[in-house]
Amino acid sequence: MTRINTNVFSLVSTRNLNTNNNALSTSLERLSTGLRVNKGKDDPAGLIASERLRAEMAAINAAIDNAERADNMIAVAEGGLQEISSLLIELEGLVDRSANEAGLSAEELAANQLEVDTILETINRIATSTEFSGKKLLNGSLDYTTSSLPASGITDLRINSARLAEGSSKSVVIQVTGSAQAASLVYNGATTASSTTTIQVSGKYGTEQFTFGSSTNASAVVAAVQSAKSLTGVSARISGGNIVFNSTEFGSDAFVSVEALQGTFAVTGGSSATKDYGQDVEATVNGIKAITKGLNVSVRSASLNIDATLSAWVASRPNQTRTFTINGGGANFSIAPTQGVNAMASIGIQSVATGNLGSQGLGFLSSLGSGQANQLSEGKFETAQRIIREASSQVASLRGRLGAFQKNTLTSAMNSLKVTLENVTAAESAIRDTDFALETSRLTRAQILVNSSTTTLQQANAMPQNALALLR
Repeated sequence: MTRINTNVFSLVSTRNLNTNNNALSTSLERLSTGLRVNKGKDDPAGLIASERLRAEMAAINAAIDNAERADNMIAVAEGGLQEISSLLIELEGLVDRSANEAGLSAEELAANQLEVDTILETINRIATSTEFSGKKLLNGSLDYTTSSLPASGITDLRINSARLAEGSSKSVVIQVTGSAQAASLVYNGATTASSTTTIQVSGKYGTEQFTFGSSTNASAVVAAVQSAKSLTGVSARISGGNIVFNSTEFGSDAFVSVEALQGTFAVTGGSSATKDYGQDVEATVNGIKAITKGLNVSVRSASLNIDATLSAWVASRPNQTRTFTINGGGANFSIAPTQGVNAMASIGIQSVATGNLGSQGLGFLSSLGSGQANQLSEGKFETAQRIIREASSQVASLRGRLGAFQKNTLTSAMNSLKVTLENVTAAESAIRDTDFALETSRLTRAQILVNSSTTTLQQANAMPQNALALLR
């Protein structure tokens, strides 16, 4: 080529040099930042996918942090409950020692009562002072709130967990489908036999023997049995001229046994000649068959976990219905990357103050304090012991629920989220991060091509000089 106005070879070399310089610049940028996608033009689709994965990673990390914080919070609550459990064991020991009335002076009994009062005060203090990051944990502030709870019919209600959509409430309907029954035996007669009669009455709590003279009136028999009902768990009453023996409690654990040890005292109406058992209530909760024991009704599902005690009047009448509404409350934790009701883990933490531990039918722990119905000087040691054991059972149950929540909900969620985070991070890295082995080979290639293009451009620019040879 001998044209000098247009140097096509120079244009070709310049274009290739620019292309190689751009490739070299891209390789240097990727190697210096460690990212394959630095700008949208590097990989538009990859950038969109990478940003979405980054958002998911941020949400997963937040969910892991939430679960870890929830685990720490539950651990603090469980620590407080552990101390309360130890105090309840000590309290039962005090009641048991105080029951040794003949061996204790009035001063010793008063000293024991002082210890009881101190333990009750300590339990209340733990209930009100156990907190995490300024939030009270055991004073009932993390319990669920309800409305429309019947004034009668449900004597004790504990909502363990309930999943509620944001700003919504849940209606709970308890329907009795099968009646609860106490054990019952009947003695047909207004008096005992014409000879001396000794009967043995047994129930859930123990056995007592009673001896009656010939032709003792039914009222005297009833009075004797009634005087020992706290020892046996069996009460008696007169109905239609007959003596009716009933267990003081309902359910399959309750029984009545009346057996003649001397003389004749035949009873009827039992599952055997001398014995009868009670029957547990049957019920549904929101259409789900409930777990029942005596008058107690429980349901365990993903959306609702409650324990309730029905009154004897309600539980003994099929088709009775009690309805209440859960409005909110509970300890709610967000432990999933996508928000919504399915991301929430919820658990109710009831108050463990002495006025809440126990039951309405039996009594509450606070009744053991000075001046209360079950203080030591009243001598109601059996009732006090039952209240303490009921309180211990409630605290142990709450500790178990919190432990299960930590292990099976929070820890499992954290383990799952960490695996998910690894996989999402790997996916985002495959899209966005630089493959250094590949990129260094591209850098070397680009460097060689830039050098080659520069040399070629130099030679192309020199080619028009050849036209001067024709002018000589």
